Amino acid sequence: MRMKRISAVLITGRSFGQGIGKEYGRFSEKYLYVARSCEMNPRDMEAIGVRRGNSVRVRSKFGEIIARVADPTQDLPQGVVFIPYGRWANALVDPDTHGTGMPSLKGIPVDLEPSEEGTTEDAKVEAPEKIAEAVKVEGAKVLRDVVCPFCGCLCDDLEVTLQDGKIANVENGCILSINKFLNYERERIYSPTMRDGRHSKPVELEEAVNRAAEILAESKYPITYGWSTTCNEAVRLGIELTEVMGGVIDNTTTVCHGPSILAEEDVGVSTCTLGHVMHRADLVVYWGSNPLQSHPRHIARYTVGSQGRFRRSRSDRTMVVIDARKTYTARVADYYIQVEPNKDYELLKALRMAVRGEALEQESVAGVPNETIEELADLMVSCEFGIIFFGVGLTMSTGKLRNIDEAISLVDDLNAWTKFTIMPMRGHFNVAGANMVMSWQTGYPYAIDFSRGYPKYNPGDTSVVDILSRGDSDAALVIGSDPLATFPDSIAKNLSAIPLIVVDPHRTHTTENASIVIPSAPVGIEAEGTAHRMDGVPIMLKKLKTPPAGIKSDMEIVQMILDRLKELKGLS
Repeated sequence: MRMKRISAVLITGRSFGQGIGKEYGRFSEKYLYVARSCEMNPRDMEAIGVRRGNSVRVRSKFGEIIARVADPTQDLPQGVVFIPYGRWANALVDPDTHGTGMPSLKGIPVDLEPSEEGTTEDAKVEAPEKIAEAVKVEGAKVLRDVVCPFCGCLCDDLEVTLQDGKIANVENGCILSINKFLNYERERIYSPTMRDGRHSKPVELEEAVNRAAEILAESKYPITYGWSTTCNEAVRLGIELTEVMGGVIDNTTTVCHGPSILAEEDVGVSTCTLGHVMHRADLVVYWGSNPLQSHPRHIARYTVGSQGRFRRSRSDRTMVVIDARKTYTARVADYYIQVEPNKDYELLKALRMAVRGEALEQESVAGVPNETIEELADLMVSCEFGIIFFGVGLTMSTGKLRNIDEAISLVDDLNAWTKFTIMPMRGHFNVAGANMVMSWQTGYPYAIDFSRGYPKYNPGDTSVVDILSRGDSDAALVIGSDPLATFPDSIAKNLSAIPLIVVDPHRTHTTENASIVIPSAPVGIEAEGTAHRMDGVPIMLKKLKTPPAGIKSDMEIVQMILDRLKELKGLS
């Protein structure tokens, strides 16, 4: 009997359950349960004869995986499937950055068919929402105005309760924040290790630092990567370290909002602070982003759910969501506009024409009827203060930086009629800070090459993804990131083939394959430091508790490696 098969378009992205599971541990059942799931339209499930809990083989021209069919957490159009962004999805995506430094992680053509491998669900796995719960604790120390080091919102109103030296409760945080604080000791690394053949052995910190410096000193073209989940002070030292060793420094912007920065460099940007949005915005557009899952308090603190000086309630504001799938956020919007995958550029062009009063010849563009486009244009033109928050739905799909060019140009057109701004939804809590510090120190925000003795910037050539794709690097230092789980499969394999030094508080797929692992104290919990919110506002993260004996901050570890590297190069 011939097995049924369908063709579809794959969208990868962060999911709510994945974010919770990640904080519980990259190797936990809860994380793996979500990360290997595939959400499908019910009609597509029926077409190939699968149901929830069955397995499907998902194949693209770049690779294939076996995934578990999950109940959709969103309304997916027929012919569109969703797999959480991570190690398994990245076996399917396009590693080619097309000159942007950014792989194509959305809108990938795939084929799906039933699979007999792993067809039953694990009944022991809890629902993600039940992983951690805040509880009231009597007679303990309460720390107020704590900053959450999870996403680019950097919410600064948390109350954290410490009892017997441990975090016992978190108030005001979203469920992702609660899980980060309550589970940060899970899958923790407590001792530096060095790999000897196939096995790793514990070593003293000084030995690990010395060997790391030797590897970097001997390397001809080393790379340093990550820097978005640490503080600005560590980033500054990382830049000096990279310059001394004559390598490349890159941050996670290269696989999220790198195209956004390239577009801003092309056409500029009209933006504002989140405070302006909270007090003044009466029209909020989320394009290619799903904040209720990725930035759960963004809507409540800064947009339609906030209480500002001039916009007092939900009735004072209008929310529009434009996306290829009907997400949680789309369900609570005043208007949801479904765009065809990889057709955002066309819709932006049509919307610009409507704003300028030009006639649209087609009956629909990107699957959106002309009447809807014109209605949205009227809504934008007639608002008093509008903003577009855009996510990786624009940066990761076809068009990449050209999508952002058009979005920024749309905002420029709207500013001839009213006040309109635009802002990227930054993911990691300090990815904006990493861009800013690198720009201040070198003139460039990411993908900076010091191999010629001065900073060189050419994403598509000097990004870590492109360097690894060519196999050019011979050593790597990773700070607070898991590229072996987030890079396309072929890129990850090239990274794992070279000497790899990782500084991270927790076990990850990258630490498991590293030559040297040095544990660090998490910023915002066991170490303090400065970070920048997604709108560029600097915020100080507090040290809430003392780290375990022998564990140092990222800043201290990078400084130790830098000092030893200078000694080896005769620069001290």
